[in-house]
Amino acid sequence: MIAVLVPVLVPVFLAVAVGFGWARFRLPFDRDFVTRIVTLVGTPCLAFSAITQFEGDLLALGEIALAAVLAIALFAAIGAAGLRLAGQPVTGLLPSLMLPNAGNMGLPVCLFAFGPDGLSLAFGFAAVVIAGHFTVGVMLASGRADWLELARTPVIWSLVVAVLFLVFDRPVPDWLANAAQLLGGLTIPLMLLSLGVSLASLKVRLLRLSLVLALFRLGMGAGVGLMIGSVLGLGPVAAGVVALQSAMPTAVYNYLMAARYGGPDDAVAGTVVVSTVLSLITLPPMILLVL
Repeated sequence: MIAVLVPVLVPVFLAVAVGFGWARFRLPFDRDFVTRIVTLVGTPCLAFSAITQFEGDLLALGEIALAAVLAIALFAAIGAAGLRLAGQPVTGLLPSLMLPNAGNMGLPVCLFAFGPDGLSLAFGFAAVVIAGHFTVGVMLASGRADWLELARTPVIWSLVVAVLFLVFDRPVPDWLANAAQLLGGLTIPLMLLSLGVSLASLKVRLLRLSLVLALFRLGMGAGVGLMIGSVLGLGPVAAGVVALQSAMPTAVYNYLMAARYGGPDDAVAGTVVVSTVLSLITLPPMILLVL
């Protein structure tokens, strides 16, 4: 059991811990630069490289995207019902239950658990979550969807170009493949370091509410993810990717949206921190189950 979990989880949480400690020791960290280089260069290159090197077919990527849409829809329905029953604000807190951290944490976990094909499929899931942030997430936070911002997101365009290479069965030029692989290699380490820095800066002021929301997010995510893989009849790797991506903690981006549009940012920040810490406990059994 330990031999299975250590190669998957230790690199991820060690990188997050380095970022956390870096921030705690107040060492210089240009968050704006890291965010821009990862968003504008690293992630698009990694997505392009992962998709164009995928050894499966387009149907598998389509199934992952469909699974992600179904998962987010179920998260929204179950989350909204739970928040209403608890008397909590639905529009402000639903994104933190609905949109998991499929990028910073989901991508490296799926890579280490399932290899390059797992990373390719994980990007298919993450792309839907990204679209959810700029549409449903922004709509709940501000009352309108930010379609223009979604259209300007580089990773969306890199995924489109990568899929076109697959559709037309065209080989990627060596110079482009090597450049994408080289620049994409900076993405996962910087994403994990940035996640650690973000966790160090967020405060848990509403511990009880944050704990309940975090447990709800992780439990709902695991259950829905496992169910969808079974219902759609996905293969072992695809089903595992859907289960792990669905079981991820709350994404930091939900806090950024809540803070930007005047939402319940204290509760969302607490949910991000608590759910990420609790994922140390919840992810090991999920990984053992899907492997």
